[in-house]
Amino acid sequence: MPRLNVVNPESATGRAKEIFDGPLKGKHFNIFKGMANSPATLDMYLAMSGALSKASLSAKEQEVIQLATGQANDCGYCQAAHTAIGKSAGLTEEQTIGARSGSMPGDDRLNALAKFATALHEKRGFVSNEDLGAFRGAGFDDGAIAEAVAVYALATFTNYFNHVNESEVDFPQAPAI
Repeated sequence: MPRLNVVNPESATGRAKEIFDGPLKGKHFNIFKGMANSPATLDMYLAMSGALSKASLSAKEQEVIQLATGQANDCGYCQAAHTAIGKSAGLTEEQTIGARSGSMPGDDRLNALAKFATALHEKRGFVSNEDLGAFRGAGFDDGAIAEAVAVYALATFTNYFNHVNESEVDFPQAPAI
């Protein structure tokens, strides 16, 4: 049961209603119903997500980071949500499991993303020159490094929000690993 008020999109008012009727129309997920207690929080989430939609990292690549981070932070909500979103972005179920495990054999770029996201988490951002070299060796440039950190930050925000809220999962459960 969520620990924050659940804002019903149909009865929301003010800025929360504008967001539910606008950018979140048809996306009335439980995480957003909790965030709607603070329209500024929803705006921040949407601004970050919107900025990252213009990143050089593809949606599929960003989902690898989301999945690795959700697993590392033990966020069942994000594991479920990003398994579904990752599949719609082109990941197979096996790849979603691999991303959550931090290793994706058979695809050097996705494997490098999973490993880099795991290193970001485990080292609290203090990645080594070797970590950066391995990431660059898979074809990523400094812009992609900056974007990977940004995706990781967004993932950590949503993970921690769900921990605080105890958001009820409204996606199919992610497979066990």
